[in-house]
Amino acid sequence: MNRPAETYRGEQFFRHNLPLFVNRNAENFLNPYHNHDFFECTYIAEGTGFHHIGDTVHRVHKGHVLFIPIGQSHVFRPASSDLARHPLSVYNCVFSPLLLHKLSAFASDFGLSQFLQEMESGRLAAFACTDTGDQFEKLFLSLHREYQLPQAGSPDYLQALLLQLLILLQRSTDQPSLPPAPKQSAFIELLGIMEQRCGQELTLAQLAEEGRWSERHLQRLFRQHTGQSFLRCLQNLRIRKSQELLRGSELKISAIAETVGYKDIHSFNTLFKRCTGTTPSVYRRAAATSAALTEIGGDE
Repeated sequence: MNRPAETYRGEQFFRHNLPLFVNRNAENFLNPYHNHDFFECTYIAEGTGFHHIGDTVHRVHKGHVLFIPIGQSHVFRPASSDLARHPLSVYNCVFSPLLLHKLSAFASDFGLSQFLQEMESGRLAAFACTDTGDQFEKLFLSLHREYQLPQAGSPDYLQALLLQLLILLQRSTDQPSLPPAPKQSAFIELLGIMEQRCGQELTLAQLAEEGRWSERHLQRLFRQHTGQSFLRCLQNLRIRKSQELLRGSELKISAIAETVGYKDIHSFNTLFKRCTGTTPSVYRRAAATSAALTEIGGDE
């Protein structure tokens, strides 16, 4: 079925000579069926809905990642007109062919180079994949934060993040250039599980049983692939998560400690200082001061 489609042009979105645009958008039934003269990568951040693309309709939900090439008509629709109960929110990262060409020059991996060439030439069709380890979500969050709160070097930083996004997209396709060995893939998946469950009680024995390894062999894998023991890797994950909460929430430090898996606040404080060189309260104050100075600088 042929439907009239509006054409979005890059000049409507690109600013400050940066051929890239990132936003978070709540989809509705008013957005027009459209195509565009730029590339688009979309991450479904919240809810469920439908992606109308060409003559087909696909159901989408949180965690789906979509690539839409130049000239492809499409639109997202929520699952219901009751947007309060059934929202559909997405992160959009759109970029120009000129920027893609520039980034392609940095590709030394043959598979990635071929992937970017297919994208640039228009031979790469629209496709979707699923974010199984939260890698895409974290990358889109970083892209959005850097775009909305620019700092010194932000254009270069955004382009570096976009290159990471393109690499993840290439890895998600069915023809990876160097597929990891099955055991390596399983260990990568295990690291993702650790990151998701780092606030829960987690032992090497549990992970070994889930991955069907011996504890001794799994400990060797941790040292081989992370340079750390299992316990040190878990501690660092928890401290990194606590830093995010100290920067981005108003939770009490005791509540943050419990959230990341430490019921004893004194043990948490000791570990935090050992890993970061400062206490959680000092870290929080320093982060708040830095954010305030950044905001003042952005308003000038």
